[in-house]
Amino acid sequence: MRLLLAEDDAALGRDLQAKLREQGYAVDWASDGVEAAFLGSEGIYDVVVLDIGLPGRDGLAVLRDWRRDGLTMPVLLLTARDAWFEKVEGFEAGADDYLAKPFHVEELFARLRALARRAAEQPADLLGGNESLVLDEARQQVTVDGEPVELTGTEFRLLRYFMHHPGHVLSKSRLAEHLYEFDDERDSNVIEAYVTRLRRKIGREHIETRRGQGYVFHRGGA
Repeated sequence: MRLLLAEDDAALGRDLQAKLREQGYAVDWASDGVEAAFLGSEGIYDVVVLDIGLPGRDGLAVLRDWRRDGLTMPVLLLTARDAWFEKVEGFEAGADDYLAKPFHVEELFARLRALARRAAEQPADLLGGNESLVLDEARQQVTVDGEPVELTGTEFRLLRYFMHHPGHVLSKSRLAEHLYEFDDERDSNVIEAYVTRLRRKIGREHIETRRGQGYVFHRGGA
């Protein structure tokens, strides 16, 4: 999943970017409101972590502009301010969740998973293709017929994205957008190679190729 982190505190930003990457997110980090507004307007993010007190442009103003422009990605607000009326202001601007600093990163991870599940209409951290294929997002583990299957970081991100969008035709370019960060090189042949490797591990029946269009993930197999 592709995540936009908008945080002006350099130490906190670096720490969060590293820890979010460990959780399987491709993370683009913006350190001011102008850059955050531009990146978010691309409409390529699965979830956004947005600090309210950004330099250049206030986080709430950025969020209001996104919502005005029809961007619906889940947004979690970070703030050092914890007054109830400020929370109300954030939700009225279009926020989906709110976390006051300081916070435990485990709570941030849990809230992000909840936002992603809500967007994908998934009830829990366990994503099930069917009874034989289960992905545990919190533990970054997958089991096939009850047996654990080892995935690389990229394979995990790819499978998670597929399982959050079952039945959707996903082009190679869209998959690349949501798997990689801005500075990463993207090659459609690399996506194809990862799909091939993933099929070998979870079963070919789950990922259908649509010639000239992309791939479709099937919960119970094609």
